[in-house]
Amino acid sequence: MFENLSERLERSFKLLKGEGKITEINIAETLKDVRRALLDADVNYKTAKTFCDDVREQAIGQNVIKSLKPNQLMIKIVHDELAKLMGGKAVDINIKGNPAVILMSGLQGSGKTTFSGKLANMLKTKKGKNPLLVACDVYRPAAIEQIKVLGEQIDVKVYAEEDNKNPVKIAQNSIKHAKMYGHDLVIIDTAGRLAIDEEMMDEIENIKKAVNPQEILFVVDAMTGQDAVNTAKEFNDRLDFDGVILTKLDGDTRGGAALSIRSVVNKPIKFVGTGEKMEAIDVFHPERMADRILGMGDIVSLVEKAQEQFDEEESRKLQKKIAKDQFDFEDFLAQIKQIKKMGNIKDLASMIPGLGKAIKNLDIDDDAFKGIEAIIYSMTLEERRNPNIINGSRRKRIADGSGTTVVEVNRILKQFDETKKMMRALSPNKTKKKMARRMR
Repeated sequence: MFENLSERLERSFKLLKGEGKITEINIAETLKDVRRALLDADVNYKTAKTFCDDVREQAIGQNVIKSLKPNQLMIKIVHDELAKLMGGKAVDINIKGNPAVILMSGLQGSGKTTFSGKLANMLKTKKGKNPLLVACDVYRPAAIEQIKVLGEQIDVKVYAEEDNKNPVKIAQNSIKHAKMYGHDLVIIDTAGRLAIDEEMMDEIENIKKAVNPQEILFVVDAMTGQDAVNTAKEFNDRLDFDGVILTKLDGDTRGGAALSIRSVVNKPIKFVGTGEKMEAIDVFHPERMADRILGMGDIVSLVEKAQEQFDEEESRKLQKKIAKDQFDFEDFLAQIKQIKKMGNIKDLASMIPGLGKAIKNLDIDDDAFKGIEAIIYSMTLEERRNPNIINGSRRKRIADGSGTTVVEVNRILKQFDETKKMMRALSPNKTKKKMARRMR
């Protein structure tokens, strides 16, 4: 995500030469290139112009600290302005009410139904809510079936009236149903269209009046660039929505929608979709996104994702096993499963400062662990718990069972030994002993 924009901005900063101060003369070429980079990323023309004007105003006359170069100071100014352009800080969702009602809006194909499921899953697992998904798309074939399947995946109840073709009535009835069965959150998935039309807008306006939602969210496909911004403006004029959700931000998107939408509709981006899985939903943090656009990574988000998946009690048990040199393939497999839950592998790697650029052209498959898992699953329980017994004949059997070669099995066994040594070296007890030795 934002790879092309990141590269272009990096090249732009290299144009800035000179020492002492940033002036109109030494900044002109840089800002010209920054503006071109933003337009190529499908950023709104007026937004790009205003952004560059704001950067110029902030930068002109700034004294460059001796330890910095002009381009380094410029990066800091652009970072701050990018964060400001995208809203400055994260904005929370309003889920107060009994039940709280969230109305989803957007065009057909924007990923609205899938994101309704992701949002329900997130608010259930992180906020302790008991959500009810409501199927109000009575036009699209299999829309009701789709939301039922999503509900089953995340263990969330779905309210649907398959014989009722009146979305307003369905929405009203769903609120009564939620109160009756103790649901404290209702997420209403409405119908989308292939283009904005009066019938669609009238219908969703009527649903809004009927249920009086605490939150109206506009779901937009980030891949559509400026079309997304134009659509958002028209929806906002009619619905006065509370926030934007950008889906498919993990794809080959130029990023124009993320950078333009706030300034055009003056509504915050609240969430982003970063993959197909139900867990692939992130709160939108403008400052962290600015970090990633400028190639600085996003360690905070990476740590948060890790904390969500790694259980403290399990971590303590694992540390004890590592300290006693009892870490085995069962533990290795558990760690792989937890890493996979964190999301797209390439996206996770890009959060590490400096690594995003290095892996830009690498094709990192989400099934990168598939071969390793196949090899581990082809081992017996005894072999997983005591890898030292895996001799030549066992390696041949494991290779045949996993559809790999003995060479690949040997490589995994070697990597496992190296991982084990590294984990022992980094274990808290070892670190404490080393520190004690150094102090003595």
